[in-house]
This record gives sequence, structure tokens and C-alpha cells, in this order.
Amino acid sequence: MGLWVCGFLLGLLVLCVGGYPSEDLVLKLPGQPKVDFRQFAGYVDVDKEAGRSLFYYFVEAKGDADNKPLTLWLNGGPGCSSIGGGAFTELGPFFPRGDGRSLRRNPKSWNKASNLLFVESPAGVGWSYSNRTSDYTCGDASTASDMHQFLTGWYEKFPEFKSRDLFLTGESYAGHYIPQLAIALLNHNKHSSDYKFKIKGVAIGNPLLKVKTDLPPTYEYYWSHGMISDEIGLSIMNECDFDDYTYPSTHNVTEKCNNAIADANRVVGDYINSYDIILDVCYPSIVEQELRLKKLATKISVGVDVCMTYERRFYLNLPEVQHALHANRTNLPYSWGMCSNLLNYSETDGDINIVPLLKTIIQNGIPVWVYSGDQDSVVPLLGSRTLVRQLAHDLNFKPTVPYGAWFHKGQVAGWATEYGNILTFATVRGAAHMVPYAQPARALHLFWKFVSGKRLPNTTDPID
Repeated sequence: MGLWVCGFLLGLLVLCVGGYPSEDLVLKLPGQPKVDFRQFAGYVDVDKEAGRSLFYYFVEAKGDADNKPLTLWLNGGPGCSSIGGGAFTELGPFFPRGDGRSLRRNPKSWNKASNLLFVESPAGVGWSYSNRTSDYTCGDASTASDMHQFLTGWYEKFPEFKSRDLFLTGESYAGHYIPQLAIALLNHNKHSSDYKFKIKGVAIGNPLLKVKTDLPPTYEYYWSHGMISDEIGLSIMNECDFDDYTYPSTHNVTEKCNNAIADANRVVGDYINSYDIILDVCYPSIVEQELRLKKLATKISVGVDVCMTYERRFYLNLPEVQHALHANRTNLPYSWGMCSNLLNYSETDGDINIVPLLKTIIQNGIPVWVYSGDQDSVVPLLGSRTLVRQLAHDLNFKPTVPYGAWFHKGQVAGWATEYGNILTFATVRGAAHMVPYAQPARALHLFWKFVSGKRLPNTTDPID
């Protein structure tokens, strides 16, 4: 009996020393299919005095997890959930089923290539919270600082990852989050006498980098895709000087420009998903009724479930789901939502030019990939491609891979170019703002090459 007790205690000790906090282990999510990897979820305090804490969801890699890197994923907004977005809609191991009460496997989950960490940031997003309401007035600097504190605390929970390769990824406004976090971690490394973050790469999809360059292509995209008339397109081109534009409004551009933009938005209408112009829209009133009646509400368009966002919200608000995830430990007085209504996020921070930060990251020897779904009209590829080319010119980088098609399973998966063996721009054909959602196979292939330190294949060779 004494030997059994010793063995049991030793097992617990190994569990903790091995970097896996038993209190955060997710035994099984409601309606979850059987899997052969572990999941953890819970909180990391980033300011105990203020009672500010960020919620995370961690998924081990499928197969050989101990020898695969760690990838952090952040969604944008600002103020939108990486749990709802990345984890349960795009690249995590599960998607909600149409009944809103169970899960199905994502066969193209990125945990095939890496351990995955999703964080709801900043406090006030999803289940992350603060006991000090003034913390909900925040911005890029405080978000980066809290994420630095989060990772420091998370590494205390999972100490074995202190020596593991770390990749920083995200999309949309994470074009601000991820580079600013990378700079914070590089500053940590510069001054730390303890461990250093082993940042091995930065990859951001359809990212907001420089609003004065990223905005005009929205209207070019509308025009070139037949979504607005020649007259409106010409009016925007002639009347709008986007050098005067500030995020997120057009209050300081001319009245004629504002009128032209209003005309464009009116013509495009509410019946198109601007983040994915070829995707059908979901009619939420019908879906929510079917979810309440426990009917299968899934609607399919171009191979994806266009109503997943409503099914996801329904699932994540089930009490048994929150219990299984160790979430909502303070019984928040509102339901889980994809994007926060609590935040008073700095409007001026959207105007920050992120390109100089990418330059610093590259100068520290860290590869940077910028990728764009080509069906996104919100942050179209035209602006991102221009900014990457300008950054390469500023760094005096020559193309090391000329612009051309890259392939997956014998088909063109997009177009890509590389500069200086360290800076890559790639499009993903048929994808949109949420690249892994619209093109899961091509997105996984791109991600696998990124974390493997390999170039995208420019031939149809089946080994790629």
C-alpha cells in the first residue's frame, strides 16, 4: 500500500515537473470526438493586484508533441477572441457541429505541425477579465505588455517550453499585436539573466500594418471585382487622399470623398461578407431558432459552414462547456461573445505604422511571413504586398525567390515571393480574411513550411 501511494505521488510530481498543470487539464469537452493529444485551459494572472487575468486554451501537437514547437495564435479586432476565432473556427482541432452542442474534428488542424496556444487578449475579451474596470481602457502598448506577462506566467505553468522554439502568429489586427509582442519579447531577451524566448518566426495573415496603405486597396478591390461602378470607383480615386486618413474613421477627409465611400459601401450592401466576398451569408434568425430546437443548422457554401460563428457562440455559452474548459471562473455578468463590447480601445493606435517593427524583427534574424487570402476586401493583398516590397527595399534585400505560383496537391495554392532569405509574402488562392477557415488544406501546408523553415513549393512535385 505504501509503495502504491509513493508511486501515485511520484506520478503527480512528474506531471507537475514535466510542465503539465493537472488543474488545467481538459479531460474532455462536451460532444468531443476521441483524440490522442491533451488539451489544457485556464487562466494566467497578469496583474494580481488589479485582478487582471487572461484565459488560454492549449492543444498539444498530434504526434511527437515533445519534439514540436509552440505556436501562439492571436486574433485581432481589436478585441476579438482567439478561442472563438483561431481555436474553434480556423486552425484548432475541433469545429462546432451544426447542432451547437457537440464538436467535429478539424482534419487540417495546425496541431499536426505544432503545439498550439490560443489566448483571449486583452482583458475584457471572451473570458479574460479584470476586477478593475479602468483596465478596459487599453491599447496596443498595454496589450503587448500583458501578453508578455502572460507568456512569462504561462511558462511557469509549462516550464519545459522555455527551451522550445516559439512561433508568433495571428491575423487582421494581430498585425499590430504580434509584431509589438515580438519586440517586447526581444527586449525581455536583451535584459533577461534567466531564460530567453526562442522566437523562430513571425507569421501574420491579412494584417493591418499601415492603414494609409492598407485602406485604399479595399476600394480598388471593390472596383476590380465588379462590386462598385466605374463612376464610384473613379470618384474615390479622384476625391480621396488616403494620406489624410486616420483609423478608424474618415472624419478628416473631404466631404466628396466621404460621399463616394458611402456610395461604395451602400452598393456593396449588407448581403455580402466583406471578409470573404465569394462566401454566402448566414441568416442568424433561422440558425438560432434551429439551434434552440436542436436541429442541425449547418449551411454549406464553397465547402465551409457559413453559420459556424452562431454555432460556436451557442456551444461556448453552454455551462458544461465552460466548466470543462475551466472558463468563466468569476461568473461574468454577460455571455461569451466573439468580440468585446467592454473595451475602450485606443482609436489612434490603429494609425501606428507597424512596418518599422517588422524591420527590427528581421534585423534580429527572425523570419517574417506575411500571407493574404485573395478573397478579402477588408485588408486586401494589394496593400500587404506593397508594404512587404517596400520593407524589402528599405532593408536592401533582393528577391531570393521571384514572384510566382506555389503549389499544393498539384494545384496552384497561391503566389509567393521571398526577399533576403528571411522575408516572405504569399497569397492563398481562394482564401479570405480568415485563411485557415476558407482554405484549410492550403493554410496548413503554408504553416507547415513556415514552422519547418522551408520555402513554399514552386513545383507540382507530389512530395510537397
